[in-house]
Amino acid sequence: MEMNDSVVTTVRLMADYMPDNPLSGPFEASWRYMTAHYTEFQIATWGSLLVHELLYFLICLPGFIFQFLPFMQKYKIQNDKPETWAGQLQCLKVIMFNHFFIQLPLMCGTYHFTQWFGIPYDYDSMPPWYMLCLQVFCCAVVEDMWHYVLHRIMHHRRYYKYVHKVHHHFQVPFGATAEYAHPVETVVLGTGFFLGILMFCTHMVQMWAWVAVRLIETIDVHSGYDLPFNPLHLIPFYGGAKFHDFHHMNFTGNYSSTFTWWDKLFGTDQQYKDFQKKVAAKQGAKKQE
Repeated sequence: MEMNDSVVTTVRLMADYMPDNPLSGPFEASWRYMTAHYTEFQIATWGSLLVHELLYFLICLPGFIFQFLPFMQKYKIQNDKPETWAGQLQCLKVIMFNHFFIQLPLMCGTYHFTQWFGIPYDYDSMPPWYMLCLQVFCCAVVEDMWHYVLHRIMHHRRYYKYVHKVHHHFQVPFGATAEYAHPVETVVLGTGFFLGILMFCTHMVQMWAWVAVRLIETIDVHSGYDLPFNPLHLIPFYGGAKFHDFHHMNFTGNYSSTFTWWDKLFGTDQQYKDFQKKVAAKQGAKKQE
């Protein structure tokens, strides 16, 4: 009990030094309007679908535009293999099927989850922004561990051709391919997304915050562009597009979704390290010419 009390006291003391959320004004007004005009079922189901669809395609938009900008091609990781309209159309068909026939039925369970566990929707029960960030980070850690283990199993020769091979149809990924997957993979790997919610969720807003962060991360690592000004590179142990792009190109290694520590721990990033050394050697040789 004494340890728990000391932790609570420490958190409260730290909270006194935390800055206010600059978005609290307009965000509070919007949230209160939503909860006053829509039912919890509508928010949890149709609101979640709307948040997911809007975020998914908005986050994909910059990468889609990059393919038409010649000056951005120097940041494309596999710049000798441009996207095709046929490939992008095929990707769109599959992800829309997954969104509405796989993910939407799962979203329909969100309302029942919040009712069962007493998850609040009102603004006054919302955790402060720094606690929300901590909760989302914990969700990312849990999801990353789940993803590493299940993703690696899916690459086993006994199972690969039945499920995960669909995702690897695109050896050169682009943002929208983040959710291009077999329905079984969508459910199995997607389970990691919900594990963090089961463990840490204390408010409906956390689900949407975690959706936003997870989509930003997975679309970024599938973008095919290694941007030097990407703020996600500031996150310690963040894999990024270059790390995951190698997985699509090589088919093995680099199994983690977000962080690199599991691949480092189990040595499944060795081929990636060797590849990076070869690239660095070639670049060094060109500079000497």
